Amino acid sequence: MFMKGKIHLHQVTSESLRLGALLSLVGGFLDTYTFVGRGGVFANAQTGNIVLLAVKVIQGHWIQALSYIPPLIAFSLGVFVAEGIKRKSTHRLTPDWTRAILLLEIAIFFIVGLIPQGVPNTVVVVIVSFVASVQMTSFRKLIDVPYTSTVSTGNLRSAIEAVYVAVTTKDTNAAIRAMRYGVILAAFLVGALLGGFLTLTIGDKAIWGAVVALIFSFILFTEKEKWKLPLRH
Repeated sequence: MFMKGKIHLHQVTSESLRLGALLSLVGGFLDTYTFVGRGGVFANAQTGNIVLLAVKVIQGHWIQALSYIPPLIAFSLGVFVAEGIKRKSTHRLTPDWTRAILLLEIAIFFIVGLIPQGVPNTVVVVIVSFVASVQMTSFRKLIDVPYTSTVSTGNLRSAIEAVYVAVTTKDTNAAIRAMRYGVILAAFLVGALLGGFLTLTIGDKAIWGAVVALIFSFILFTEKEKWKLPLRH
């Protein structure tokens, strides 16, 4: 009985606007961190990597083209891992899997900040792409609508669609959805700006800025659990 309430509480927290904004900030941060400081490759935006791969192939820059393949593979592997964790959680092997994901991100990104400059950028990009994929796959719902915390194209489309509905039908719920997506998009932009600025300013350890945001995300879960009684069924 207690467990049901606890799981329900985590589900609500994992879909909250505050958490969505924090994770989107991390998403934007990671892309500029790897693009600016780790060889011009995106950690999250695999569409961008595919396009850049095609461009390098067309230009005949085969070695540069190959650098875009490892993050694609790492991202795909991350989806498999996240789905496996979620599937196991349905059997109560890892009932607290959402917080486990956040702890995994915090630990790995902290370690990434310790990786010296001499290590090939591909190693770092692969690690970041893998973890970003796990995050994207694990957190996909914003209250009552789908969203992505690591890329913005789908969120932008959904936001404009909600604005259209709100304007043409005077739908209050659509207006609220548009504002929520607006918060997510703004958070992603802020994260991208912070990621680029900190990377140019302090270099490799800039990724610890994402760690700080993830720690706040983890605290959000903890506070929800501390101050709210578990639901009983």
